[in-house]
Amino acid sequence: MAKHRGRGWHSRLLAAALGVTAMAAATSVWTAQADTAGGRQPEASVSTPDARHQDQNVSKVAEEIAHASDRGPRGVNITIDDGPDPTWTPQVLQLLKDNGVKATFCMVGTQAQAYPDLVKAVVAGGHRLCNHTVSHDTSMDKKSEAYQSQQILDAERMITKASGGVRPQYYRAPGGAFTPYSRHLAASRGMRPLGWNVDTKDFERPGADVMVATVKREISDGPTVLFHDAGGDRSQTLAALREILPWLRQQGYSFGLPVR
Repeated sequence: MAKHRGRGWHSRLLAAALGVTAMAAATSVWTAQADTAGGRQPEASVSTPDARHQDQNVSKVAEEIAHASDRGPRGVNITIDDGPDPTWTPQVLQLLKDNGVKATFCMVGTQAQAYPDLVKAVVAGGHRLCNHTVSHDTSMDKKSEAYQSQQILDAERMITKASGGVRPQYYRAPGGAFTPYSRHLAASRGMRPLGWNVDTKDFERPGADVMVATVKREISDGPTVLFHDAGGDRSQTLAALREILPWLRQQGYSFGLPVR
């Protein structure tokens, strides 16, 4: 999601993530020494991807930020960020099902951990999972590599566990706060860095008609559209999706998933 979103939701996520980090201190070398303000940590304090995920077989994917659709130039990728949320995610899932659309859900680690049944419901609906870090820190590109590693790898673990073993296939940096290091790390774990082309700014609640107009105006700029299913009242998002999904199909677009 965009960097200019209000701080309340981000602060609650960060506080929850700090609680998760504290609980894991006894079993994680990184967690015991993590500096959530992004301070420099000794290299030895950070587990390597291989050490932390040695039980998983993953294949490296491209490090470049993906925007294209697997359905080609007339494909559209619907992406849903910041959940899962017990109020809004089920409604988004039903709306997508009613319209025959598969989407990519970019999940915050603490949210996935709190609502594993919703993560499983997303997977059962044929949608894809995307790692959106542990705490949605939009300034993580200014933090140490150790901090970036913790945010990405711990979220991968949390989402995979919540899903029942299905790994996220993408990594979307909060607010687009990618770094060369975070892209490389995510790609080495089989998570393609994922961008967006059309930002509906639904987190600002500008009105469903404004969101629909934004998509209609900007969809020619690229196929990946950004919506949210958490972080506040998402009724406008649902209203916009109800209108824009049929319109896109009427215009000859098909719904796909981001390339990997």
